[in-house]
Amino acid sequence: MSFNSIKKIIIPIAGLGTRMLPATKAIPKEMLPVLNKPIIQYIVEETVYAGFKEIILVTHSSKYSVENHFDKSFELEATLEKRVKRGLLKEIKAISKLNISMQSIRQGEARGLGHAILCAKRLIGKEPFAIILPDMLISKDNGNAGDSFKEMRLNFEKHKISSILLGKAKKADIPKYGIAQIKRNSKLSGLGLVEKIIEKPSIKKAPSNLYAVGRYIFNNNFFSYLSKVQPDKSNEIQLTAAIDNYIKDNNKVSAFSLDGEIFDCGDNAEYILANLEFAMKDPLMRTKIKNYLKTR
Repeated sequence: MSFNSIKKIIIPIAGLGTRMLPATKAIPKEMLPVLNKPIIQYIVEETVYAGFKEIILVTHSSKYSVENHFDKSFELEATLEKRVKRGLLKEIKAISKLNISMQSIRQGEARGLGHAILCAKRLIGKEPFAIILPDMLISKDNGNAGDSFKEMRLNFEKHKISSILLGKAKKADIPKYGIAQIKRNSKLSGLGLVEKIIEKPSIKKAPSNLYAVGRYIFNNNFFSYLSKVQPDKSNEIQLTAAIDNYIKDNNKVSAFSLDGEIFDCGDNAEYILANLEFAMKDPLMRTKIKNYLKTR
C-alpha cells in the first residue's frame, strides 16, 4: 500500500524526567514552562507547522496533564471573558484549535525510546510515520522552528526515503547522543545518506560530530527492525540500534541539517538556557536580563 502523504507522528512522553528531579516529581517534564508556555506546546506547534495532523502520545499514568493541556477549558475561558482578559483568552482558545487529532497509548514499562515507539505500532497501522522528542526544543531567529522538519516531510512525500534531522554537537557533548556518519549525495536533498549511527560513542570512536536532534521520519517497514533489536545492558531497546540495522540492510535514510539552535530541556542547564534564549526575543525581557547581568 502506498501513501502519498504522511500524517501520523509519535511523541514519546512516558519518561519520568529523572534528570530534572525534584521539579518533575509531580509535574511532567513536558509541562515545565519555557517562559509562559509548557515545552510540549512548542513541540506540538512545531509538529502542526511541519504538516503532521495526527499525534500519538506514548504516555505514562502520571502524564494526564499533557493531554488535558490541549483540551478546551470552558471554566477558564469564561473567567477570562468575565475579567476582560481578551489577550490571554485568545491564547488559551488557540491551544485547543490547533487542528490536530490526539490519541494516547501507555508504555507499560520503562524500556527505552525504541520500545516506546514500538508501543505506538498498532495506532500507526501500515502507514509511514514521524517521531519528535518532546524535550528537544528548537529556537530560530528567522522563519519557523519547524522549517527543517517540514522540509523533511516534503522530501519524504516526494522520494519516500526515511530521514533524520542532525545538528552539530560540541566535542564534549558527543558521548551524550546518537552520532551519525554521512555520505554526501548530490542527487538528494539535505546532507546526503546516513551510513551508520552509533549511540553515545566515546569522542575517539565517534564517526563525526553530527548528532540526532529528535526528529525522524520512517517508512512503515522500520517497525520490523525495531522489533528485532536486542535490549542493551539496561534492558532498553535503543532507537539508534534499529536505525543502524535498518541502514545495514540497504534501506536508505536521508540526513537533514538543523536550521536553528536546539536545547535539550531534559538537562537543567540547557533548560535554563532555553528560557534565556526565548526571553531574549522579547524586548522588555531582554532589557531586564541585560540590566540584571550587569549587576552580577
